[in-house]
Amino acid sequence: MNYCDSPFVFHRRQTREVVVGDPARGGVILGGGRPVVVQSMLTCDTMDTAASVQQTLDLVAVGCQIVRITAPTVKDAANLQNIVTELRQRGCLVPIVADIHFKPDAAMEAAKWVEMVRINPGNYADSKKFAVKEYTDEQYVEELRRIEEKFTPLVKLCKELGRAIRIGTNHGSLSDRIMNRYGDTPLGMVESALEFARIARANDFHNFKFSMKSSNPKVMIECYRLLVARLNELGPDWNYPIHLGVTEAGEGEDGRIKSAIGIGSLLCDGLGDTIRVSLTEDSPREIDVCRDLIAQIPVLSNASLGIGRSSFPFDPFHYERRSTPEIDLGLDGMKCGGEQTVRVVVTRATWDKVAPKIRPKDDVKPEAVYEDLNIHEIDPTQDFSINCDTQLVTVQDGVKLPAITAFRLLALRLKELGRRNPILLKDCINFDVAPLEPKIALLRASAVIGSLLADGIGDAILVRGEAGGGQSLRLAYNILQAAGCRSFKTDYVACPSCGRTLFNLQTVTARIKARTEHLKGVKIAIMGCIVNGPGEMADADFGYVGGAPNKINLYVGKTPIKFNIPEAEAVERLVDLIKEHGKWVEPEPVGAAQ
Repeated sequence: MNYCDSPFVFHRRQTREVVVGDPARGGVILGGGRPVVVQSMLTCDTMDTAASVQQTLDLVAVGCQIVRITAPTVKDAANLQNIVTELRQRGCLVPIVADIHFKPDAAMEAAKWVEMVRINPGNYADSKKFAVKEYTDEQYVEELRRIEEKFTPLVKLCKELGRAIRIGTNHGSLSDRIMNRYGDTPLGMVESALEFARIARANDFHNFKFSMKSSNPKVMIECYRLLVARLNELGPDWNYPIHLGVTEAGEGEDGRIKSAIGIGSLLCDGLGDTIRVSLTEDSPREIDVCRDLIAQIPVLSNASLGIGRSSFPFDPFHYERRSTPEIDLGLDGMKCGGEQTVRVVVTRATWDKVAPKIRPKDDVKPEAVYEDLNIHEIDPTQDFSINCDTQLVTVQDGVKLPAITAFRLLALRLKELGRRNPILLKDCINFDVAPLEPKIALLRASAVIGSLLADGIGDAILVRGEAGGGQSLRLAYNILQAAGCRSFKTDYVACPSCGRTLFNLQTVTARIKARTEHLKGVKIAIMGCIVNGPGEMADADFGYVGGAPNKINLYVGKTPIKFNIPEAEAVERLVDLIKEHGKWVEPEPVGAAQ
């Protein structure tokens, strides 16, 4: 069971075409070998027609090709008619997607007015209660019949009206039925989507696509790989297009890194027909990141057929860090490999820039200098020998392969030789003549190193594509945090805003960060509403969730602890909750670490 023909050679996954709207009148065709389509979502109230129209126009102006609008109620869904009518009168023909959770009636209303309806299998016919229940096979079949009764009317209506459907599974909102049979797993996400796909196919409806979104890039990558492998097993006519995204990626550099790891890795493997980068920022800013990321794929993926291997050096469906012995890096007794965390290596030039500024208690600091390492540089395309497992190895600069391919090939060659040597990952092994723009360096480094870390490859990393010394050091640590390999600062899971959001996400996120960003190893989820809140917060320590207008609910993990807190005092109440659970430390006074 494989999700791609080879982990070393780029082959774009061949999918059937899904038509979103009328292609002769501004519609979009997904799949069929066409370029990857970029999309985003409105952040305003769907009942505010003027704001919805203006935000759509703003997105289209920067290149957005599909616009999603939430429809939490039948009333919101009905107002999509006014929004679409106004857009068409103003000459804007962009396809509109209605985002539906919990309300089949809202989906039926929305399908009358928009080109696509997104449904979430986890809550389209279910409300999540975190109930623990053992289902017999007969009970499970009865549940599937109930779902079929709920979903079939929408399928038939979309078929009649020429609409498309997105079957969009979210890691944070799997149904209790799926959770109790499959657990909170990639398999559960895939099976949840396939249940709805089978209903569509039973009605001879094929104009749909899949998505498998998670705020954890590793989980997201595993889910999509498993989905495509399962579709391949089911047969050639299951070749439906794929929408890629890391949900609740956050903002700023962290949001871009998480998205580049998850989306970039899969695009480099030939998967993905449309993408969204979900940032807690103004929606038009997502489009630039989408386009920049797509533009890097020809550079980062390998289209050469010169590698005759197809074996995987890693298990693509279950993350496991490659087993290596522990070795000494030489700087202050620093070690890597074995059970050690993934280490950060810098060049001598970067060391010279940043070392004088490092303070004793700093978490972001070099852990080895590349030029000082006892390291064996290998061209994995050529025969090589290595005499022991305790030699640190890396790919030699100048190898005529993209970095992801080269390091995967190195891991495979070591496996074939029976060697377990620790591997130093590099973000680049071939250099551009001119330094990269910082935003491009960030995306490339994140996609390369993050992809390999998600494969379980890598014991130390070196970022060189970012020209700035301090920036490259910080980027290395941020990639490790986003990939789930290290935790050196507070981790935030923050959803992008939408019409369901019950507070200003950007403002509140900034306020929470100002109070908590000094907390190391604490994960805080900031969710605008309840749709994905409890599930996406399952691996967060604390959650801040919109429960009602101007009211906040606070969570510990996925358990609600405090309800209906006035928004004006909610951040301080969150701090109190962190203190109650022993996770709070006072911020260090400015200058104290000098």
